[in-house]
Amino acid sequence: MESELESMREYFKSGKTRSVSWRLSQLKGLLLFIKEKEAEIFEALKKDLGKHPVEAFRDEVGTLIKSINFALKGLKNWMSSEKVKLPKIAVLSSAKLVPQPLGLVLIISSWNFPLGLSLEPLIGAIAAGNTMVLKPSEMAPACSSLLANVMTTYLDTKAIKVIQGGPSIGEQLLQQKWDKIFFTGSALVGRIVMSAAVKHLTPVVLELGGKCPAVVDSFSSSWDKQVAVNRIAVSKFGNCAGQACIAIDYILVEKKFASNLVELMKASIKNMFGDNPRESNTIARIINKHHFLRLKNLLSDLAVQKSVVYGGSMDEENLFIEPTILLDPPLQSEIMTDEIFGPLLPIITLDMVEDSIEFINSKPKALAIYAFTKNEQFKRRIEAETSSGSLVFNDAVIQYAVDTLPFGGIGESGIGRYHGKFSFDTFTHHKAVTTRSFLTDFWFRFPPWNGQKLMLFETVYNFDYLGILLVILGLKRCKRNLDVI
Repeated sequence: MESELESMREYFKSGKTRSVSWRLSQLKGLLLFIKEKEAEIFEALKKDLGKHPVEAFRDEVGTLIKSINFALKGLKNWMSSEKVKLPKIAVLSSAKLVPQPLGLVLIISSWNFPLGLSLEPLIGAIAAGNTMVLKPSEMAPACSSLLANVMTTYLDTKAIKVIQGGPSIGEQLLQQKWDKIFFTGSALVGRIVMSAAVKHLTPVVLELGGKCPAVVDSFSSSWDKQVAVNRIAVSKFGNCAGQACIAIDYILVEKKFASNLVELMKASIKNMFGDNPRESNTIARIINKHHFLRLKNLLSDLAVQKSVVYGGSMDEENLFIEPTILLDPPLQSEIMTDEIFGPLLPIITLDMVEDSIEFINSKPKALAIYAFTKNEQFKRRIEAETSSGSLVFNDAVIQYAVDTLPFGGIGESGIGRYHGKFSFDTFTHHKAVTTRSFLTDFWFRFPPWNGQKLMLFETVYNFDYLGILLVILGLKRCKRNLDVI
């Protein structure tokens, strides 16, 4: 492994990956792979997660095509140096920010969106001109194999490599020296990644997750209620069966609206997934038996079982869990303390919807907060008084597909951001370059020091250009005692 990585470092040093032509050719190769192998991608996602082709295109194939085209369109502009404005005192000087690739980077992706979460950061790393190693999740073996054995035939394998394997391979990779590590996954593994990065002081991006709340106001309009409920249902259950870091984890709602919300949710689920969701072939499966049993265990507590008001059926052989709604499960239960990452949706009731702000602030900072309300004052309070990676009003998950918004967490939900140009910036060092002319200089920069020079520095740092003139003309003098003991 070490010799292979050293070859990649040497390839980077050759300058090949820095050219705009190389970057464009690799992005086009990635786009060609996605378009030509769409059928194989659908098959792999079906095999690993039971995803319907429409969901696979919406969440992964389509978003990747959009992201690559966005990068192709903006790349030359992103690569351009940016002129920086200097203060007037810096006469005959100029400054600019020069974007440069970091070098050899490591990308470790997750299993729940095995193509999207692998290739979104890869797009940024390629656009920035790096060499890179991608380690896809071993828990999605069909997609991992497709990336390693098919995608690489479209790319420059001297600069881009896919290494398959489980935790032991991941540990070996983390022991190597990288110029950046980009990790998507659980907070538990994120801590391991961050600890390993300390050895070489490697900068990291950690895309984690957590419990993303949805606040639902009591709308007066039946239309608003139905739209909100449909958006909640598709974002929770039609999003890899809730196996997504940005999926709604739980709902906060006023007690007086709770029963109405539950009935609307039931109707929406039936409308989307039918009376027998397991037979509908529309909802994704749980990734493996380990995660199935983890979710099953969340419902094992008797008090939690009593809170189930809809769904709850499971098929262990086919790794299927029915969309399930729980009303007021105990707040100290695991389902309300751990990230759910599955099709279980607790609804927590409050006396007033405004109490949701205090409830949210009592928990670790979320990757996303979703608020369904038309109350402008309440919107302003949520925006000002809560902290999260992103905030979406009246919908959920849509922020992931917006190239002009950064995607990332805060606190325990993650470090760093990407998507669109933010992906390019994540894998780029913006070097500050300043140029001075030999024609001018300021005599007071140099010792020996005196009161007049102190006053000149004070006026310069306060941008007091009249004051500079007065000091030079001797019309303004230093009154401080500059004796140093």
